[in-house]
Amino acid sequence: MKNKNGLVVVISGPSGVGKGSVSSLLRKELPDIEECITCTTRKPREGEKDGKDYFFLTREEFEARRKNGFFLESALVHGNLYGTPRDEVESLIKKGKLVLLEIDVQGGINVKRSGVNALGVFLMPPEPALEYLEKRLEKRGTETPGEIRTRTKNALGEIARKNEYDAVVTNDDLRRCTEEVKEIIMSRLRELNGE
Repeated sequence: MKNKNGLVVVISGPSGVGKGSVSSLLRKELPDIEECITCTTRKPREGEKDGKDYFFLTREEFEARRKNGFFLESALVHGNLYGTPRDEVESLIKKGKLVLLEIDVQGGINVKRSGVNALGVFLMPPEPALEYLEKRLEKRGTETPGEIRTRTKNALGEIARKNEYDAVVTNDDLRRCTEEVKEIIMSRLRELNGE
């Protein structure tokens, strides 16, 4: 279903909650959805490619772009900078596209405050939340034990902000969670199209 006004769908939640998995399924099930690739100063994880997963920038490159108004939103998260390119998002919105942003909680809230037509979906881990996230991050194997502690500690603050989103969905089952997020998106599109 298309929307003549365009819509940014923000998928956020703490590290390890499954944002990437849900976003990947949404891209398969909603073929009209466009993903906006964000920028980061963190180092690429094994298998990640510049321009596909993120635009990997030096801190200096990132700061220069931020100073020039390049980003719709930007935030310092877990010691690294992340940002969403403004021009790409605004161009897709003008074309009436459904734009998917898989970003951190700070960034998601900043997008909602930016004035673009955005739907924020917060993914919650099942209980016990911190234990679940820690196990997921350990299994992922891409962070050091110190990074896992930082991300798990930061999760408390991120979860505390869940009510700043339009919808909260618990990711206790990937398929069910994705279907629920998809229905939230379709419902918003129907509302925007006056159906």
